[in-house]
Amino acid sequence: MSTPKKIVLDANILVRAVLANKVRDLIQEFSPTTQFFTPDLCVDDAVKYLPMLFQKRNLPPDDALAVLAGLIHLIEIVDVDVYAGYEVEAKQRIVVRDVHDWPIVAAALLLDCPIWTEDNDFFGCGVATWTTDRIRLFLSV
Repeated sequence: MSTPKKIVLDANILVRAVLANKVRDLIQEFSPTTQFFTPDLCVDDAVKYLPMLFQKRNLPPDDALAVLAGLIHLIEIVDVDVYAGYEVEAKQRIVVRDVHDWPIVAAALLLDCPIWTEDNDFFGCGVATWTTDRIRLFLSV
Protein backbone atom coordinates (compact mmCIF):
# COMPACT_ATOMS: atom_id res chain seq x y z
CA MET A 1 0.00 0.00 0.00
CA SER A 2 1.38 3.42 -0.91
CA THR A 3 1.95 6.26 1.51
CA PRO A 4 -0.85 8.84 1.40
CA LYS A 5 -0.08 12.22 -0.13
CA LYS A 6 0.01 15.21 2.21
CA ILE A 7 -0.92 18.82 1.58
CA VAL A 8 -1.48 21.90 3.74
CA LEU A 9 -4.63 23.91 3.07
CA ASP A 10 -4.59 27.70 3.29
CA ALA A 11 -7.58 29.45 4.88
CA ASN A 12 -8.83 30.54 1.46
CA ILE A 13 -9.18 26.89 0.48
CA LEU A 14 -11.24 26.18 3.61
CA VAL A 15 -13.48 29.12 2.75
CA ARG A 16 -13.81 27.97 -0.87
CA ALA A 17 -14.64 24.46 0.32
CA VAL A 18 -17.60 25.89 2.23
CA LEU A 19 -18.72 28.31 -0.48
CA ALA A 20 -18.27 26.13 -3.55
CA ASN A 21 -18.85 22.50 -4.36
CA LYS A 22 -15.70 22.12 -6.50
CA VAL A 23 -13.18 22.42 -3.66
CA ARG A 24 -15.37 20.52 -1.20
CA ASP A 25 -15.85 17.72 -3.73
CA LEU A 26 -12.09 17.48 -4.35
CA ILE A 27 -11.36 17.18 -0.63
CA GLN A 28 -14.03 14.53 -0.23
CA GLU A 29 -12.97 12.61 -3.34
CA PHE A 30 -9.29 12.47 -2.43
CA SER A 31 -9.52 12.12 1.36
CA PRO A 32 -9.01 8.33 1.16
CA THR A 33 -5.59 8.82 -0.51
CA THR A 34 -4.53 12.25 0.76
CA GLN A 35 -3.92 13.68 4.20
CA PHE A 36 -5.22 17.24 4.32
CA PHE A 37 -3.73 19.49 7.00
CA THR A 38 -4.35 23.08 8.02
CA PRO A 39 -2.90 25.23 10.79
CA ASP A 40 -5.26 26.13 13.62
CA LEU A 41 -5.00 29.76 12.53
CA CYS A 42 -6.64 28.93 9.19
CA VAL A 43 -9.61 27.32 10.92
CA ASP A 44 -9.92 30.40 13.15
CA ASP A 45 -9.88 32.64 10.05
CA ALA A 46 -12.53 30.54 8.32
CA VAL A 47 -14.76 30.61 11.41
CA LYS A 48 -14.31 34.38 11.58
CA TYR A 49 -15.01 35.23 7.94
CA LEU A 50 -17.48 32.59 6.72
CA PRO A 51 -20.52 33.90 8.62
CA MET A 52 -19.92 37.39 7.18
CA LEU A 53 -19.64 35.97 3.66
CA PHE A 54 -22.85 34.00 4.11
CA GLN A 55 -24.68 37.09 5.41
CA LYS A 56 -23.56 39.07 2.34
CA ARG A 57 -25.15 36.36 0.21
CA ASN A 58 -28.34 36.43 2.29
CA LEU A 59 -27.68 32.95 3.60
CA PRO A 60 -27.96 31.88 7.26
CA PRO A 61 -24.49 32.34 8.83
CA ASP A 62 -24.90 29.22 10.95
CA ASP A 63 -25.04 27.18 7.76
CA ALA A 64 -21.46 28.23 6.96
CA LEU A 65 -20.16 26.86 10.23
CA ALA A 66 -22.17 23.67 9.81
CA VAL A 67 -20.61 23.02 6.39
CA LEU A 68 -17.14 23.77 7.79
CA ALA A 69 -17.74 21.39 10.69
CA GLY A 70 -18.68 18.69 8.19
CA LEU A 71 -15.39 19.17 6.37
CA ILE A 72 -13.15 19.37 9.42
CA HIS A 73 -13.38 15.62 10.01
CA LEU A 74 -11.47 15.20 6.70
CA ILE A 75 -8.75 17.69 7.64
CA GLU A 76 -6.13 17.40 10.36
CA ILE A 77 -5.75 20.64 12.29
CA VAL A 78 -2.14 21.39 13.20
CA ASP A 79 -1.80 23.22 16.51
CA VAL A 80 0.59 26.16 16.84
CA ASP A 81 2.55 24.23 19.47
CA VAL A 82 3.43 21.68 16.79
CA TYR A 83 4.55 24.05 14.01
CA ALA A 84 5.97 26.89 16.15
CA GLY A 85 9.47 25.44 15.85
CA TYR A 86 9.44 26.50 12.19
CA GLU A 87 8.29 30.07 12.85
CA VAL A 88 11.63 31.80 12.24
CA GLU A 89 12.35 29.95 8.99
CA ALA A 90 8.78 30.34 7.78
CA LYS A 91 8.79 34.09 8.47
CA GLN A 92 12.10 34.47 6.63
CA ARG A 93 10.60 32.73 3.60
CA ILE A 94 7.35 34.73 3.51
CA VAL A 95 8.36 38.12 4.95
CA VAL A 96 8.56 39.94 1.61
CA ARG A 97 5.00 38.88 0.80
CA ASP A 98 2.80 38.55 3.92
CA VAL A 99 4.48 37.57 7.17
CA HIS A 100 1.07 36.78 8.71
CA ASP A 101 0.95 33.67 6.50
CA TRP A 102 3.91 32.10 8.30
CA PRO A 103 1.82 29.35 10.00
CA ILE A 104 0.91 27.85 6.62
CA VAL A 105 4.55 27.83 5.51
CA ALA A 106 5.63 26.46 8.90
CA ALA A 107 3.12 23.62 8.70
CA ALA A 108 4.28 22.76 5.18
CA LEU A 109 7.92 22.75 6.31
CA LEU A 110 7.07 20.59 9.32
CA LEU A 111 5.13 18.09 7.23
CA ASP A 112 7.44 18.31 4.20
CA CYS A 113 4.57 18.84 1.81
CA PRO A 114 3.09 21.44 -0.56
CA ILE A 115 0.47 24.11 0.07
CA TRP A 116 -2.93 24.34 -1.62
CA THR A 117 -3.79 28.03 -1.92
CA GLU A 118 -5.17 30.73 -4.16
CA ASP A 119 -2.83 33.28 -2.57
CA ASN A 120 0.14 34.36 -4.70
CA ASP A 121 2.02 35.33 -1.54
CA PHE A 122 3.30 31.78 -1.20
CA PHE A 123 4.89 31.61 -4.63
CA GLY A 124 8.66 31.80 -4.30
CA CYS A 125 8.80 30.82 -0.61
CA GLY A 126 10.58 27.58 -1.38
CA VAL A 127 7.56 25.36 -0.76
CA ALA A 128 5.61 23.88 -3.66
CA THR A 129 2.20 25.48 -4.10
CA TRP A 130 -0.85 24.24 -5.92
CA THR A 131 -3.94 26.17 -6.96
CA THR A 132 -7.41 24.74 -7.35
CA ASP A 133 -7.26 24.78 -11.14
CA ARG A 134 -4.23 22.44 -11.03
CA ILE A 135 -4.65 20.52 -7.75
CA ARG A 136 -6.14 17.42 -9.38
CA LEU A 137 -2.73 16.86 -11.05
CA PHE A 138 -1.11 16.58 -7.62
CA LEU A 139 -3.90 14.63 -5.94
CA SER A 140 -4.35 12.02 -8.65
CA VAL A 141 -0.72 11.07 -9.29
